[in-house]
Amino acid sequence: MTARAEALLRELVRTPSVNPRDGSGPGEAALAAVVRLWLADHGIAAESQEVLPGRPNVVAVVPGRDPRAILLESHLDTVEVDGMTVDPYAGEVRGGRLYGRGACDAKGPLAAFMLAAAELAAGPVPPCTVVLAAVVDEEYRYRGVLGLLDALPEVVGAIVGEPTGLAAATAHKGVVRYTVRTLGRAGHTSRPSEAVNAVSLMARVLGHLDATPPEIAGHPLLGPATRCVTRVHGGTGPNIVPGRCEIDVDRRTLPGEDPMDVWRREGEELARLLPGQVELDPPFNVDYALDTPADSPIAAALCGALAARGRDASVRGMPFCTDASKLARAGIPAVVFGPGSILDAHSADESVALADVGFAAEVVADLVRRVEAGPCA
Repeated sequence: MTARAEALLRELVRTPSVNPRDGSGPGEAALAAVVRLWLADHGIAAESQEVLPGRPNVVAVVPGRDPRAILLESHLDTVEVDGMTVDPYAGEVRGGRLYGRGACDAKGPLAAFMLAAAELAAGPVPPCTVVLAAVVDEEYRYRGVLGLLDALPEVVGAIVGEPTGLAAATAHKGVVRYTVRTLGRAGHTSRPSEAVNAVSLMARVLGHLDATPPEIAGHPLLGPATRCVTRVHGGTGPNIVPGRCEIDVDRRTLPGEDPMDVWRREGEELARLLPGQVELDPPFNVDYALDTPADSPIAAALCGALAARGRDASVRGMPFCTDASKLARAGIPAVVFGPGSILDAHSADESVALADVGFAAEVVADLVRRVEAGPCA
């Protein structure tokens, strides 16, 4: 399986699929064509479903004895390649690891799902139908998975491919990102007492955010909610007291928190800190947390497949967001699983262990067969 994983993953990595983030660039179309052709060559019917202009999802079906489906979903797009210390598209292999942009996030998990689908298609017929979806835009606005929802048959559970270190992740954090602005009064730096320095006001906001964690109890798998300042911008010239200063805040939410409610509460909190001198823009990024019960059939099947191979079968939580939360909000029980570490994702020397890609493929194929005693009995 490792040799097959190497050949497939190298082909995926060698095909650029940087998310254009609504700007210029080819996006995921070339990779979608590669995925569709590979699946067809392995006897799996696959079609392109355009979600955005020139940016299609690929959806493939392996028929099972039951028309209800297990969904294997991962994404086609990657982040940018700026600053990489390895050739982002060479697919070089060193020490059993394949290097390149997307090798870990998430072409490694996608390759594992494709290999699993090919094994299942080769027979015997699986108990459930298997739908494999390779979607666009996960790294930006999640429009691939949202566009997928209307095209799905009845789905009894989903595995979302992301780098979890081969752990079964049933929970992950959500996020709300927003801009905070302090409103001072600009003036000449020779007479600072006659102005109100917005940067100095923002220093109070920064100190407050650092010293005051979100007021919500931690989650048993995810730990505490967090908030982090990711950008600061203020000032217009070296001799002008700044009248405005901005920061961006990344607030990681927990299951049970509504991101928009969090944004409103934090706006009220900062307004109390600086009445009349602070404002919040509407969030520019919102995603929801995931909390799938560990005893759900899809989670139990994944843990059973891991345990059968002597691996840790306990469920975990992940601090990052995935497409799984969108599936869960649509009523599809979802867990996250895949080869690779999130520490390697988006990194300058991104890579994944090929043996782990092959292992993940075996686990996923076994998981599908294990639902015999579950939702597709």
